[in-house]
Amino acid sequence: MTQPVVFTRRQVFKSVAATVASASFPLVVSSRALGLGGAVAPSEKISLGVIGIGPRCTYDLTMMLAMPDVQCVAIADVQASRRDAGKILVDKHYGTGDCVLFRDFRELLARKDIDAVLVATGDRWHSQASIMAAEAGKDVYSEKPCGLTIKNCQDLADTMKKTGRIFQAGTQRRSVPNFQHAVQMASSGKLGKLQTLYASVYMPQIDNTWLPGEQTPARESCDWNLWLGPAPWRPYNQKYVSGGWRGQYDFDSGARLLDWGAHTVDLCQWANSADNTMPVEYEPTSSNVTCRYANGVKLILDFLSTPFGERGPNWITKLGTCPVRFVGDQGWVETGDSGEIEVHPELLKKEIPEAVTKVKGLDVSAHARNFFDCVKSRKPTVTNPEVMRHSHITCHAAALAWMLQRKLVLDPIKEEFINDPEANSLRSRPVRDCWA
Repeated sequence: MTQPVVFTRRQVFKSVAATVASASFPLVVSSRALGLGGAVAPSEKISLGVIGIGPRCTYDLTMMLAMPDVQCVAIADVQASRRDAGKILVDKHYGTGDCVLFRDFRELLARKDIDAVLVATGDRWHSQASIMAAEAGKDVYSEKPCGLTIKNCQDLADTMKKTGRIFQAGTQRRSVPNFQHAVQMASSGKLGKLQTLYASVYMPQIDNTWLPGEQTPARESCDWNLWLGPAPWRPYNQKYVSGGWRGQYDFDSGARLLDWGAHTVDLCQWANSADNTMPVEYEPTSSNVTCRYANGVKLILDFLSTPFGERGPNWITKLGTCPVRFVGDQGWVETGDSGEIEVHPELLKKEIPEAVTKVKGLDVSAHARNFFDCVKSRKPTVTNPEVMRHSHITCHAAALAWMLQRKLVLDPIKEEFINDPEANSLRSRPVRDCWA
């Protein structure tokens, strides 16, 4: 039996364009449709769907809307108020009323005209929504942390490899000039032999208490069952859906270590040329988790006393949030979200290009641009699935060492803890039957 031929939306546009070009009768085609005058032809536009739209997603999406070759066509969110706010944002930008809304993101994934999705739900949904999107044939940009557990990160990376979809982890600092230059100084030998990497992280936190149960709203207003997703059931409370889920073990990643650690540990991995591996030892103290790579380099996850609060004694406060420091036997470099870079000795300042020092603040639009360029080229993104896998598992292993309050030894190939059944049992969590 002959199998049906399935065309993508982009292939259809190109077929029509070829027909137009070869037609012998007069045709009137707009310059916009042909991509003339600076416009992007429809066949070259990436059709984007959004899964979960809150404050973080609005930040990401605003940058994406400014890209002429990206068209946001649909938004899915379990809360009507957030869906409606997202539609206002998108329709106002395009001057249309075309953005389609869904309560259930599975309906969005069923649309054949969507090329890529932005996953910006809470942590509990990141990996499973990304996996379902890839299996539906979509490329994925996922906010971090990309997986609630080690197994989530493994399954996500494996799915992307199996499906051949493009994936970008939302660890945007890989695409910011001051962080890029600090990594280059460390990996190129300008600091001498690399010795210690410092990654700032939140003070770890685990909360297993439940907020008081409240009347569950109508499903169209807030689909509580879908909001919970794979997480264990508990009674509804409005604070959860307004961001109060953070710090709750059932909903949050790695005792909050991944809130900043997904960014800062990722940068340390990069500086140590360790994107395809991870530390082998994880030892908790009252102020940090000290990790060691097989090559002898140390990685220290340094706890901040409060989010955006007081720093440890070694941090340079003026450098802003998410600071990292790379130390070699001949010097060090430190940078953060302010865009500034501090080095020692002073003579290393001449190694910092003027173009880097002129960039202030945290412009992360280049990270989204890298994703969409790779959607077109089918090349790996800067924070591709394997980069995400190794940096996220490093964070999760450090969090488990802190939770268990003992040193853990990890086999970086098998991604298993050596001689520690309890730690290995915590690499995954139970999933509600309806989402298994």
